[in-house]
Amino acid sequence: MPRHARESHFGGSALTVTEPLVRASSAAAGATTIASMARDWAARSPRQVALREKDLGIWKEYDWATTWDLIETSAHALLSLGVEPGDRVTIHAEDRPEWILLDIATVAIRATTVGIYPTNPAAEVDYTLFDSGSVVHIVDDQEQVDKVLEIDPAHTRDLRAIVYLEPRGFAELDDDRLLFWDQFLESGRQHRDANPGAVAGRMSEAQDDDIMTLVYTSGTTGPPKGAMLTNANSKYAMQKIIEEQEAYPDNTPPNPKDEILTYLPLCHVAERIFSTWTLLAGGPTLNFAESIGTVTADLREVQPTLFFAVPRIWERLHASVQIRRNDASRFKKLWLNQGLKAAATIGKAKVANGGKHTAASRVLHWIFYPLVFRALQERIGLQHCRRAASGAAPISPEVLEFFMGIGIEVFELYGMTENTAVATVNYPGRVKLGTVGEPYPGTGLRIDDATGEIQCNHPGVFAGYWQKPEKTAEAFTDDGWLRTGDVGEWVDGTHVKIVDRMKDIIITSGGKNISPSEIENTLKASPYIKEAMVVGDGRKYLTALIAIEMDVVGDWALRKNIPYTTYRDLTEKPEVVELVKDVVDECNTKFARVEGLKRFSLIPKELDHEDGELTATQKLKRSAMLDHFGEIVEAMY
Repeated sequence: MPRHARESHFGGSALTVTEPLVRASSAAAGATTIASMARDWAARSPRQVALREKDLGIWKEYDWATTWDLIETSAHALLSLGVEPGDRVTIHAEDRPEWILLDIATVAIRATTVGIYPTNPAAEVDYTLFDSGSVVHIVDDQEQVDKVLEIDPAHTRDLRAIVYLEPRGFAELDDDRLLFWDQFLESGRQHRDANPGAVAGRMSEAQDDDIMTLVYTSGTTGPPKGAMLTNANSKYAMQKIIEEQEAYPDNTPPNPKDEILTYLPLCHVAERIFSTWTLLAGGPTLNFAESIGTVTADLREVQPTLFFAVPRIWERLHASVQIRRNDASRFKKLWLNQGLKAAATIGKAKVANGGKHTAASRVLHWIFYPLVFRALQERIGLQHCRRAASGAAPISPEVLEFFMGIGIEVFELYGMTENTAVATVNYPGRVKLGTVGEPYPGTGLRIDDATGEIQCNHPGVFAGYWQKPEKTAEAFTDDGWLRTGDVGEWVDGTHVKIVDRMKDIIITSGGKNISPSEIENTLKASPYIKEAMVVGDGRKYLTALIAIEMDVVGDWALRKNIPYTTYRDLTEKPEVVELVKDVVDECNTKFARVEGLKRFSLIPKELDHEDGELTATQKLKRSAMLDHFGEIVEAMY
């Protein structure tokens, strides 16, 4: 795949953009926004590739001139629909170029983008549309449209248009609000011809305190809340992306030579920062994965230079090495086993040395890189990756040690929606495994002496929760610092270790405070375990609900000649229960006796967002888990 082709395409036909670009670039300046930055890239580097998507196996490219033309056209289309400053535009779609185009177009006219997770069921779509008061709703296809049509019309009283991106299946639908993407763009072209300076005029009026997006929290403890992020918040986050050169192993921030794979939901603040805002801050090319299910294949094809993943993805990549080892020939398996032993030695040495090689580990790396590690990196899809990061949830140190051992440096960082994901980061050469790193320079971060809560104060802290002043007040201390809800502690006075969410701390009947996440992450370091939830609040001892990794355990069962039919059938095999028991026993050796698991049960089904067991970001909903599997839990006591 060419990295920077000169010609760009949209819908298979070449586009030339001249007049709109010149017109936008000469407009009076307002506050710096993601829209003004996109306009400036188009003026500065019009033929540089900005976005790349795969359609029927063929990569199609959008250069900056094409990208800005589509953004400006979309912005005019929104104006033609009567979108006013402060209005909310919802996007309910998979990751695709249109998501970013519409997001930036919305900000260009001083409206507010609201992302909805593609997997959200109708009830959650209903809640978001009603709570935000959306006026325009963009969807992928008929499946997403059907979710809107199920909603009580009173809950979509402000919704005047539903723009759909895929035309299949809409012939028989009769709703005046429906508008196909091509029609939407055509209305934008007509509006631009009639009102050539309308978008530029809105951009010139932009203010730092404009609410540029509402990011709805995952709702693990109640109804989701719309966190209001301003232009100033996003500008601060982008400033950190570029200024913190020390966070990059080669001391080089994102730039147009970089490649990024976009695959996590763009309504999540982490992906928005790593994709859209990094694109605008540094100019790398965004490559859109075909789907979340094809990430491992897309990684191998794109070989990104910058890569961000949540722990679940790192755990999946870690598990894929186990499968690869099992599938290898006898000779290759011998080499791979030797390489993984060397990786374990290298990982431990680097962990003890702040992430830097020792003399001995460097020699081992030189020996095994051409023999094993290079092929592993290429197979994983990170052979050219110069910076990899993990965030959004705790990750097992064992998983990070593995990647460190094979030569892929994964830097854990920490942030949340409410502080625009700016809090701490591990720096190359100063890594302390098991911590989320050091506070960014210039950001206020403290740990409350009484409660252990991590608190923040910097320009990236959000403006509050949409239409929820009481919840906004609860989010801040009396002296104005953001309450993160995370319990932390200092390590060596420089690095921050996340103990757990305050609400998740388990207090046993004996009065012992226990952090379940440390135990859960240790269990999930095993390639056989996909998810784990420790139970024990108010109980005499700890137990765990465990979900197996279907692919890895299934592969193991076949090699052991253990037949099975379904996920449930596999979890009921005595051999599988014994396999997991060995993992639990190993986990128990790493904790104090009171923190050991006395019993465990395998969850008989794959956990699912639509069934309410997971949030859209794949975090466990603990209360829902206890409701769904309460009988299993009680049986363990």
